[in-house]
Parts: sequence; C-alpha cells; structure tokens
Amino acid sequence: MKKVVVFGATGNLGAYIAIDLKKHGYQVVATGHRTSDNGFFASHGIEYVSVDINDKETFSKLPQEDVYAVAHFAGELPSRYDYQPDKLLNSIILGTLNVLDYMVKVKAPKIVFPQTPFDLYKYHNTEIAIEADMPREFPLTGDHSIYTIAKNAAVDLIEHYAATYGISWFVLRFFTIYEYHPNPYHYNHYKHQKMPFRILMDKAMHSEPIEIWGDPSRRKEIVYIKDFTQCVRKAIESEVAGGIYNVGGKELVSLDEQIKGIVEVFSPKGKPSVITYRPDMPNALEAHFDISKTKKELGYEPIYSYIEAMQDFYNEMKTEPFAKLWGKGEDYEK
Repeated sequence: MKKVVVFGATGNLGAYIAIDLKKHGYQVVATGHRTSDNGFFASHGIEYVSVDINDKETFSKLPQEDVYAVAHFAGELPSRYDYQPDKLLNSIILGTLNVLDYMVKVKAPKIVFPQTPFDLYKYHNTEIAIEADMPREFPLTGDHSIYTIAKNAAVDLIEHYAATYGISWFVLRFFTIYEYHPNPYHYNHYKHQKMPFRILMDKAMHSEPIEIWGDPSRRKEIVYIKDFTQCVRKAIESEVAGGIYNVGGKELVSLDEQIKGIVEVFSPKGKPSVITYRPDMPNALEAHFDISKTKKELGYEPIYSYIEAMQDFYNEMKTEPFAKLWGKGEDYEK
C-alpha cells in the first residue's frame, strides 16, 4: 500500500481525507496538533501521530521513508478564532516550510495543499468563470487579508520546493466545502456566530419561515466534502507535475435553489418552512470556477448534486460518524 501522511487530520477536511484515502487502499498516517484523537483513527485502521507543524522536532515521530505523498491540511483558519495574525503567519508559512523540509528529508514526491479563493477575490461577485491560473492577489482589508497573504506565501514556497527538488505539487483552490461538523459556529469578520447555512438548516428543521435576501438568481459553487476528497485522491494518483487547480461542484446553484433545497431536505414532511423574498436586502456571494483544467489533468468529476449533498449532510447530522473525534452537536450548544 502507498503511504500518505495527512497533516491536519483532526480538522474538518483532513479527517474526511484520511478516511477516504484509507477506504481506497492507502496506508494513512494521520497527524494533528491534538495529543489524542480519542482512538478515532485506530478504529478505522489508521495510525495517529501528534505533531506540531511549528516544531520540527516532533516530525521525528513520523515515517522517515517510503512516503508516497503528503496531504498538508494543517494550519490556522480565520474562521476559528478572533484576530490573531501571528497564528496565521506562523502555522501557514513556517508550518508549510517545515512540512516541505520533512518531505525533502524522507524523499516524499507529492504534496496536496489547500488554497483560499480570496487569492482571486477581485473576480468574486462577477459572472466570470474564474480560471485556475489567473494572477493571484490578496484583499487589502478584512478578516481574510493576512490569511490570504500567508496562503500565497505558502504556495510560493511549495512551487519553489517543487522546482528545486522535483516535487509534484497540487494546490487546490475552493470556496466553502459543505460537510457536517458538530460545531456550527465560526468567526466572521471577527465575530463569533453560527454559520448562515446552519441557521437556515435549523429554521427548516423547525418549520420556521425563511427569507431569501437580494437577487435569488445569483449562483455560486457548492462543493460537497465527498467530492472534495475525491479531488484530493485524484491529485495523489496523478502522474502530472501539478500546479494550481480549482475545485468546483457538479452544478452551479442559485440562492433560490439553495434555500428551496434546504427546505426540501430538512423540513419535516408536510410542514415545510415558508419562503419569502426580500429583494431590498443585500445580495449573497456570486462566484464560480472554471474547473476544466482539474477535469482534464486530474480526471476529477463531481458526483454529488446539490440535493444529494444536502441529503448526505442530513444523514451525517443524524448519525454523527466523527463523534469520537469531534464530539456531537449537542456538545457545542451547551
């Protein structure tokens, strides 16, 4: 079995990636900053190693040979705490440097790394199909400014190491990945609040009225986690040298379709939430990617329709498959 080290395996994306790779026959070594994963990964036949990506000494606990690929999904997020730019810069830039040095030491030939869509923020809220290799920038203000600066620097480091040491590099750019996590809260513009789509799901489950703000025809990418893990796996399987790739969903979904889909899936049968339109209110984000490069070079083909994604989301909300690692929804509402 080919060995893959997944950094950030206790996080939202990393946990799903580790499980998916294991299911598809890879030998997975899951790493996270947590000292214990509560036995979650062992229950799936996966080794867990506690590693601090800011501390090179801890990398000695990882495999030192026969590493086929690294999925580097560790690092701080602006959505997980109030404004602390040093955490972003240290974990994303210096942490990535440490991961790359580890790869050189153990002769690991491939890396997969997540990029923020804010590196192409100037194309947001336009009808442009954002291409993978458009010139990168960063927003000058806001809660994603420092984050994007750090991400861009990390991508530059990865490209430098790829050119210097012959590493195949796969940088995946994406908007929000839809998945069930028991914690429905995040930080948005430095304020702790429930995620908007989780608020809508709560309203639908209680048959409460829902308003659709602004232009209901505005469309955006909806990528489900199990399509995203497929893309990560396709990158690891690929024989191309790599580059930057956009990750999109099976279809673009309008705001109207998003809300109606949530009501269809989450409202009790016979008691759907009543939808009203508020064109006087602000518009939602409109943005989508050109994923032709990802399809052509990696063979990525999204499988989940929006409704299928919501149905699977709701099933995982009820079954809590990651409860041993993350806890349950009730734990975050106390």
